[in-house]
Amino acid sequence: MKSISRKLVSILLIGILVVGMFSGCSKANDGGSNEKYLSIVGSTSVTPVLTKLADSYTALNDGVKIDVQGIGSSAGVKAAYDKSADIGMSSRNLKEAEKEWNLIETTIAYDGIAISVNPNNTVEKLTIEQVKDIFKGTITNWNEVGGKDEEILVISRESGSGTRGAFEGLVKLEEKDADGNKFSALIEDALIADGNGAVKANVASKDNAIGYLSFSYLDSSIKTLKINDVEPLVENIENGTYKISRPFLLLTNDESSKVASNFIEYILSDEGQDIIAEKLISVK
Repeated sequence: MKSISRKLVSILLIGILVVGMFSGCSKANDGGSNEKYLSIVGSTSVTPVLTKLADSYTALNDGVKIDVQGIGSSAGVKAAYDKSADIGMSSRNLKEAEKEWNLIETTIAYDGIAISVNPNNTVEKLTIEQVKDIFKGTITNWNEVGGKDEEILVISRESGSGTRGAFEGLVKLEEKDADGNKFSALIEDALIADGNGAVKANVASKDNAIGYLSFSYLDSSIKTLKINDVEPLVENIENGTYKISRPFLLLTNDESSKVASNFIEYILSDEGQDIIAEKLISVK
């Protein structure tokens, strides 16, 4: 009997130890996830600079892992709201319905939107009205704005894109129907590109194309146009002469982790803003 009792006690002790180990592992994993891992999703315009900031931050903080995914501003706002990501990225201001979600908005930078064409295009500048008319389909040939006799191929972004929303608002491409509801007046046969990178690739490969891009995606594969005789440069956004610009927002909720708060603090620090200022406008 004593032998059986000892065996039962041993079995119970082992069971308690196993449960404790699994419980401890679960807590450790939960804690590790909250303290060491960040999921950030949203705007493809914000993605390049956030990736660079994440690389810099993780180099300074051993064990921290930050995953940045560009899937569009609207998706980023929703991810912050439903907590499927720690931080959402948006390259547009929140819509009225989104503001009701009471998300915490942090402006980390200001960005310009450049109207871009293929380097072979002879056009050097447009007025804001001409840009509007091209994207509406009122102007359809480059010879109407001083270019070659070629049909204009309009490249735009997918629905829900923060860059598209900001662009259409800034150039007054949004119109209202009889009931007062806003709708996009974008030309119906515009080529829709998913992300800034896809817009750039299409403009770079098609001589008659025109598109709009975040400043953070500009390079020698495309040519930017002056708008109202003003070049799309950071200093011209700062001095107020280049009007096509918008804020970059990070969105969190009131249950954000400590590592999320620390990362945002780093972005707003002098070191983080120096990285921002390489291609964008610092909030400082």
